[in-house]
Amino acid sequence: MVTSRDSLKFRSVLITGGAGFIGSNLVRYFLQKLPGMRVVNFDKLTYAGNLENLRDLEGNENYGFVRGDICDLDSVVAALKTNAIEAVVHCAAETHVDRSIKSAGPFVTTNVVGTQVLLDAAREQGVRRFVHVSTDEVYGSLGDRGKFTEHSPLHPNSPYAASKAAADLLVLAAYHTHGFPAVITRSSNNYGPYQFPEKLIPLMIRNAIDGIPLPVYGEGLNVRDWLFVEDHCAAIEAALQRGRTGEVYNVGGNNEWRNIDIVRLLLRKLGKPETLISFVKDRPGHDLRYAIDADKFTAELGWRPGVSFEQGLDKTIAWYQSHDAWWRKVVSGEYQHYYREMYEQR
Repeated sequence: MVTSRDSLKFRSVLITGGAGFIGSNLVRYFLQKLPGMRVVNFDKLTYAGNLENLRDLEGNENYGFVRGDICDLDSVVAALKTNAIEAVVHCAAETHVDRSIKSAGPFVTTNVVGTQVLLDAAREQGVRRFVHVSTDEVYGSLGDRGKFTEHSPLHPNSPYAASKAAADLLVLAAYHTHGFPAVITRSSNNYGPYQFPEKLIPLMIRNAIDGIPLPVYGEGLNVRDWLFVEDHCAAIEAALQRGRTGEVYNVGGNNEWRNIDIVRLLLRKLGKPETLISFVKDRPGHDLRYAIDADKFTAELGWRPGVSFEQGLDKTIAWYQSHDAWWRKVVSGEYQHYYREMYEQR
């Protein structure tokens, strides 16, 4: 159903980190599902931001791009004011756990300081809805049973997870102190098109395609709950349109898999031998299991995953196979050159 501009709850939305994996999928989702909405992509274009993800949208009159840093208050205020932004979806973040273990500083700067700057700017400009996209990793590690609920204590075990937990608390503080119209979503592991190929599923796909070893931490027994990125986009839209102010919503796929079982399944689907699996030293503080209870979200907002894991993997594999040039440019670093030169010349 096409949504008319007059019936939209929010006529303009700023998506931070819109050139990243989840952000670029969300930009596309909003433009397709809410065609009367103005979507502005605010992204610093770090290593994880790739405007080639959205290159075909450059002529879309409802899409705009602003290169900016969420830690720069003046830049954020200007983007909100110039584009008459009514809602913000905050996806921008440093996200890779391995990178946070090597150097935690950028995670504190972007995920904590950047979030507070956004909150200050959004309050100043009278933004009517702020959706903070977080992660199930803020809860820490589960045992063999049970699932995380919104009442589970925060117990982050990596610098990345700690920085996201801190950001969550700043958002909740803005709500409780100022009545700020914020909603938090905490999602399980995402996968799908345009994911940076340092993450598990795209890394295994590209290595399998090239017939090179697939590195698996430890014995591959770590368990994650997997969610197709388009289902996550639908959940974010539900939180934006119908979420209760000040609430936290868990978003999960009810789809737990051990890492080693995913790797073996991908190899079977790609017709590659399991001899490509290479077990490597486990990373420090590697959480054993995550699992999300999304019953609250389903009950209140009517959302539930629509894509099975088999369907999602097939779509993801097909996408990476047909976008060989995209991920090879990412792996080589070539993808950064064109847009870096473009914006440096302005």
